[in-house]
Amino acid sequence: MSEATLNNPGLGTYRLKEDVAYQAVTTALELGYRSIDTAQMYDNEAAVGKAIAESPISRDEVFVTTKVWVDQLSKAHFRRSVEQSLARLKMDSVDLLLIHWPAPEGDVPMEEYLGELKAVQQAGLTRHIGVSNFTIAQIDEALKILGPGTLLTNQIEIHPYLHNRRLVEHCQRHDILVTGYMPLAVGRVNDDPVLTAIAENKGVSPAQVALAWVAARGIITIPSSTKRHHLQSNLAAMDLELTISEMNRIDTLDQALRLANPSFAPEWDID
Repeated sequence: MSEATLNNPGLGTYRLKEDVAYQAVTTALELGYRSIDTAQMYDNEAAVGKAIAESPISRDEVFVTTKVWVDQLSKAHFRRSVEQSLARLKMDSVDLLLIHWPAPEGDVPMEEYLGELKAVQQAGLTRHIGVSNFTIAQIDEALKILGPGTLLTNQIEIHPYLHNRRLVEHCQRHDILVTGYMPLAVGRVNDDPVLTAIAENKGVSPAQVALAWVAARGIITIPSSTKRHHLQSNLAAMDLELTISEMNRIDTLDQALRLANPSFAPEWDID
């Protein structure tokens, strides 16, 4: 993952379908985004791939992430599902392939699906591999299976109302990058009085303050947006510096509020 990818937000495409997804990716690339995040479950890989293919930006300059869904984790389905993702994306490989969620109820052994993840990397279908929504215990199990230095990232929910500090620090201690999804808490940050006060003082938006807070923690952000001015604003947020006092004020907002918490979610870590 390049310095540009680390220092700038990526575009998350969850809930973006067909032409909406195509237009969002097209606009993001025009504005300077170079990291695009999709997934099998998002049902938009074809639109994302089309936008990237039709962009004047070279494919080599765009960091593309997709994720294997929970019903494709078994050895019987894993590689075929990745090949189908690549066909939809119209790519020979992606830059990062993630396990979207740990296998529900452990119905597929982690050793099996992480073995498949490593195998498709060795086959050249992805440059990097990682996980998403893994807990501390699951990260430790994954490292025992794959060894240190194999997982690029753990993609988890991070926003001012869910800090996930123990998990973030655990990943960072093991040199695993943390990618924070839903950094704007599905728009909740826009009406927050603490974020609004900081934003007004700096002449920016509450969303920019939230993104700057995530980035200041050394976490990669992948906000989702379809509007050009929001996409521009999200990029500009990376130039915003918060004071220690402002960071501390935002730190008081933690409520352990989980917005992505399906019935098959693992037993979450408590800070």
